[in-house]
Amino acid sequence: MAQTKRDPALIDAWQDPTARPFLQIQQVSKVFESGHYAVDEVSLEIFRGEFFSLLGASGCGKSTLLRILAGLERPTQGRVWIDGEDVTDTPPYERPVNMMFQSYALFPHMSVAQNIAFGLRQERLPKAQIKARVAEMLELVHMQDFARRKPDQLSGGQRQRVALARSLAKHPKLLLLDEPLGALDRKLRERTQFELVNIQERVGTTFIMVTHDQEEAMTMSTRLAVMEAGRILQIGTPSEVYEYPASRFVAEFIGAANLFEGRVEGYDEAAELLTIHTEAAAQHITLYHPTPLAVGTPVAVALRPEKIHVAAQIPNPDTNWVRGTVKEIGYLGDVSIYHVRTEQGSTVQVQVTNLARRTAGPLTWDDEVLLAWDEDAGVVLTL
Repeated sequence: MAQTKRDPALIDAWQDPTARPFLQIQQVSKVFESGHYAVDEVSLEIFRGEFFSLLGASGCGKSTLLRILAGLERPTQGRVWIDGEDVTDTPPYERPVNMMFQSYALFPHMSVAQNIAFGLRQERLPKAQIKARVAEMLELVHMQDFARRKPDQLSGGQRQRVALARSLAKHPKLLLLDEPLGALDRKLRERTQFELVNIQERVGTTFIMVTHDQEEAMTMSTRLAVMEAGRILQIGTPSEVYEYPASRFVAEFIGAANLFEGRVEGYDEAAELLTIHTEAAAQHITLYHPTPLAVGTPVAVALRPEKIHVAAQIPNPDTNWVRGTVKEIGYLGDVSIYHVRTEQGSTVQVQVTNLARRTAGPLTWDDEVLLAWDEDAGVVLTL
């Protein structure tokens, strides 16, 4: 997964003990009349200039939390602070916040320039100031040549940029984005991800995006929060959440993961190696784990498909390995995905990068293979 290059000072802001959070969400819950907890005691701190993503499946509570930040929903309990001010009871039109919806909600009878200027006119700004601000926004999103066009004369990507320009025209302190790229096709969505990040860095506005697309969140975010059933399960940078998932749910939701269940057999404190017995392999699995676990502790080993390699032979007896047979193949151009049925009866997914051009893959159906992985390749999750 590609990730955009960012200012290191922004990435490290949450690690600075002297930094003051720009947005604070304190023990916020939202309970509907049916008794359903859409948001369940969420606490979160976001720093100025971040591009933060709320990631989760439909119904996990991420959109409700976004609406609470916008003032469109009032929390059942908890407080929301923006730039040091408690805005929990502040109506939407008085908050330093703007929101960009997935539908873009452009006025069809207005031109691009008129759409961008709409909110500024509502605030009764001087005409000269409106004209200058619209010109600034048109340049920001590279739409100067389309100022007089109507929305139905624009492509999906162009409409998305107009909606973004309109959202930023009032210079909000916080911009909320609800699935902003969901209406775009795949290639346009990938290109727009980088454009959106570049614009965010230029204006310096704090962005919070709601998305169910893991790749989108990984590509665009300084940090992200994985939500499920109204709660936040893990917060971290894209690499932290992907490489060190805090739970089985996160491991399976972010990317692909092979999960081997077993029990702890022993721990080598000097090498910080955990020995695990699992029915998924003929021998025990040895993995790096800095924290000791008691013998007999039930655990799951999360192993990403790209961390497994196809070996010609077992390098040494202590190597983590399994034997199996190729049952399914998926060719994706840059990589190939293999589903291997092991001798123990489990299925292991392996990702192999296609470095050489070929008309047929190096492996084919029913090939017997040896799969191996390093001691630091997997993550141990307690059950």
